[in-house]
Amino acid sequence: MALKIKGRGTGENPANRFEKIDFIPSEEEIGNLDRPKTVFYKDKTKKIITHNNSPDIPFEASINPYRGCEHGCIYCYARPNHEYLGLSAGLDFETKIFVKEDAPLLLRKELSAKKWVPKPITMSGVTDCYQPCEKHFRITRECLKVLAEFKNPAGIVTKNYLITRDIDVLKELFEFGGMHVAISITTLDPKLARKMEPRASQPSYRLKAIEKLTENGIPVMVLIAPVIPGLTDHEIPKIIKESVNAGASGAGYVMLRLPYGVKELFSDWIDNHYPDRKNKIIHRIESVRDGKLNSTKFFNRMKGDGIFAEQVKDLFNLSCKKAGILGNSFKFDCSQFRKPVENQLEMF
Repeated sequence: MALKIKGRGTGENPANRFEKIDFIPSEEEIGNLDRPKTVFYKDKTKKIITHNNSPDIPFEASINPYRGCEHGCIYCYARPNHEYLGLSAGLDFETKIFVKEDAPLLLRKELSAKKWVPKPITMSGVTDCYQPCEKHFRITRECLKVLAEFKNPAGIVTKNYLITRDIDVLKELFEFGGMHVAISITTLDPKLARKMEPRASQPSYRLKAIEKLTENGIPVMVLIAPVIPGLTDHEIPKIIKESVNAGASGAGYVMLRLPYGVKELFSDWIDNHYPDRKNKIIHRIESVRDGKLNSTKFFNRMKGDGIFAEQVKDLFNLSCKKAGILGNSFKFDCSQFRKPVENQLEMF
């Protein structure tokens, strides 16, 4: 059974799938893991805007100010990305955070380039741009200020109340149709959330974030991500109802994805916290993934397939209808994009 560490999603650091050597800590070292500290590293990346051409992802360009995420969500599909850094998808992902301090300068440079074609940029994707360390580093805020200066639209996905700190910049972006926020809510159960998403804002604060943002005129949708079959799927109606009551004008959902080592991490997490429900949860996941715990097929990986996936879809659609919303219809406006004069002069 996996080691339990208070405030962390996992106590495991499974072997990196790219490495031939597996480091196994001694009993003494394991004993010192009771309160592992988060370590921050300077990330000297040379490019900040990432592009993708996946047909089932609703954005083409994204910015991730950090690598790794303090939130420690046990189900996070992005955990395996840490293996490309020679680290583990387990505890390393949530305790070894790479900080892209040059992100605002890189963003300015890339938006100023002749080849840049204005398009919405999503903040987050493989990390949460408002994870706890953003309170100190403020990289997300500075990137948003650059986007506002260029009038380039942006979308944000987060599960942290910290986003409300930047309402002033978000309002500036929204004035030209350039801002939309998705608040991710997986469960409304505070005890489950603390076990599953240990350092993310509690569900009640995410609802407060929706309320505060909408009060300031910023459009917000609730994103139920992920829906965990057999564990959280029954909460879909309540999550949508509470979110709409708080001001959400749209909703979306993503089925649980368990790529590579996340499968074992999640399975061990269930053993630790819900052993009596493990068979039900695992079998439900397999039922939407063609008998497996993960699917890499486009579209199927986001919504799942089969009878149970259809039931989740119907429950979601019915809940949206009862709440008076129909998905998410927000449209970005790229027509007002501009390159500040000082940056244009620098190009000659």
